[in-house]
Amino acid sequence: MFAVVTLPLWLVILGALLALWAVLASVMLPGVRWVLRSRASKVLEEVGSRLQIEIRPFQQTRRQALIDLLTYDAKVQDSAAALARAESLPRDLVTARVRGYASEIVPAFNAYFYFRVGYLAGRALARSLYRVRIGYSDAEGLSRIPKDATVVFVMNHRSNMDYILAAYLAADQAALSYAVGEWARIWPLQQLIRSMGAYFVRRNSGDDLYRRVLERYVAMATENGVTQALYPEGGLSRDGRMREPRFGVLDYMLRGFKPEGERDLVFIPLGLNYDRVLEDRTLLIGLDAGAKRPGLARSIGNTLGFAARQAALMARSRWHRFGYACVNFGTPISMREYVRERGLDLRTLSREARFESVAELGRHLMRAVGGLIPVLPVPLVATVFVRAPEARFSDLELKTEVALLIRSLEAAGAHVYVPRRDRDYAIVAGIRHLRLRRLIDEADGLYRARPEELPLLRYYANSIAHLLPQSDVELEGLSARRKSA
Repeated sequence: MFAVVTLPLWLVILGALLALWAVLASVMLPGVRWVLRSRASKVLEEVGSRLQIEIRPFQQTRRQALIDLLTYDAKVQDSAAALARAESLPRDLVTARVRGYASEIVPAFNAYFYFRVGYLAGRALARSLYRVRIGYSDAEGLSRIPKDATVVFVMNHRSNMDYILAAYLAADQAALSYAVGEWARIWPLQQLIRSMGAYFVRRNSGDDLYRRVLERYVAMATENGVTQALYPEGGLSRDGRMREPRFGVLDYMLRGFKPEGERDLVFIPLGLNYDRVLEDRTLLIGLDAGAKRPGLARSIGNTLGFAARQAALMARSRWHRFGYACVNFGTPISMREYVRERGLDLRTLSREARFESVAELGRHLMRAVGGLIPVLPVPLVATVFVRAPEARFSDLELKTEVALLIRSLEAAGAHVYVPRRDRDYAIVAGIRHLRLRRLIDEADGLYRARPEELPLLRYYANSIAHLLPQSDVELEGLSARRKSA
């Protein structure tokens, strides 16, 4: 009974780890979950009164319950049965695949993480990098949105900062749920993003069963009033211009829409722009099919090198924020009114007619988004240099060119953000940022675009190119004269 038993060291370590895991799983983790749930409840009580669009019960449902609901949804199970018959697979195996897809997609919204961790961190990050501004907002239109409506913010996609910026600036209105690509499915980022209410999607998936599960989740969330953010472009702009939109997720949102139902579906166009996009050079590389893409190690090294350079500038008190980041909120578009004006009922249309109607709505939304993209100092000044790439401008000549450009944009109805309501300051700010990045040079009091940086200047000019009128004779004439000089 008291004999000494000798055990291998590896077995002792394994036993200790298993014991530790048992303690964590049975004692500590349930306690942590209880603390987080209690804090989330307190946060819900606190923010619920000030949110314009309340957090829906669907978002507060336990994640496992939502996974089960999605897995055994009638339409999902019909697709699973069809696949099992077509490929002679056991039904249990197909159901397990469905559950895996559901677990991958369904978020784990936590109000404490959203409004305490995510919001505060997002605000700190956005405001530390940019001068964040709301340029225009249709406050009257936003105030008329019914409390029980499903609201979808539709926006252009310039940077991965879009997620942070949009969530931060819309936090007084709603808790946003948005689709995130597979790039974010790494630990611990995946868990944090899920707790913020985001759901993961596989871009360009050819798996019909997966697409059915994703479709049903988006339809369920929409039917239950979850506020969402939608990026129809499906990816970041690589040349600065808006990309051709994709309307798959939009179609999923409309699958269950009933014009006579209790809940309206309201789209809010949102346009955003930056004086500096953190990924700009990487995005430009993607335009060149022959360019060598940096590997993971190189990408991490570039990111760390960039951070080190910024830290060094901070240490020498020479660091400046990356200019302005601005968001414009447009006039809400009610789906009820949209279909009533056109005599549409998407449920009665053929597949082809439905897709065309959804695409028409999508193009309508993207035109509204495009018209809301803010005109900022850097894109303004960059446009002048792109139009006359070989010209040399004095300070006065450059300000004259930008002033003409502003006049032309405002006449076309564009939203020009003028910092401090001082056009001279806006132009100086744009010039300063381009000089700091060495995109333009100054010599003998004259400014000139650096030839090797013209692609980057064009990238920023492209962000507002669609806002310029086609017959901009006055500006084109002055630019042409400056170029010949």
